Amino acid sequence: MKEFFKGFKKAILLTLSFLVICGLIFPIVLTGVSQLIFPKQANGSLIEVNGEVVGSELIGQDFSEDYFLKCRPSAVNYNTYTQEQKDNGDYSGVASGSTNYAPTNPNLTDRVAQDIEDFLQANPTVSKEEIPTDLLTASGSGLDPHISVASAKIQLEAVSKASGLSMDVLNNIVDKNTSGKVLGIFGEETVNVLKANLDIAKEMGLLNN
Repeated sequence: MKEFFKGFKKAILLTLSFLVICGLIFPIVLTGVSQLIFPKQANGSLIEVNGEVVGSELIGQDFSEDYFLKCRPSAVNYNTYTQEQKDNGDYSGVASGSTNYAPTNPNLTDRVAQDIEDFLQANPTVSKEEIPTDLLTASGSGLDPHISVASAKIQLEAVSKASGLSMDVLNNIVDKNTSGKVLGIFGEETVNVLKANLDIAKEMGLLNN
């Protein structure tokens, strides 16, 4: 019995030690180091315009105006809902994720068909076959802030017509907000939609430079 309580005491002390180290000391040290070395990233990579937070570099947003680039489809609508949708119960709170529909699921095929129709209506000079895949497929998180370079540039003609900005200006905005491959070899080049749209708004005079 004495040996049992001795072993039990060691187990309790070990558990408490790891609780303090992993649950208290490690998070405090990690938070302190991140705030010191990477304060912007540690605080959510927030983007401010005229002293007001308008979003994060890491989270996409829903843009409905014709003069803005559009993001990928989102199963959680980028957590953006109207008051009517909230009143109707369509808003289920802040969320992240996808529907995980199978390729043969009619809800998926109907959604993709509707997205194709909406895109072609907004971009009448583009054919169905030219639409980049990522503009029709939702990301796993539903919060992806990026689209491919091809997806950004295929929208520019319609954006130019709606915004009054030249194609040269818009192409420069896309290039400015394009991130290269990780270490030059992993992934693909992507465009941050929020940052690009903020530059569009500035060029249009909607925001102060």
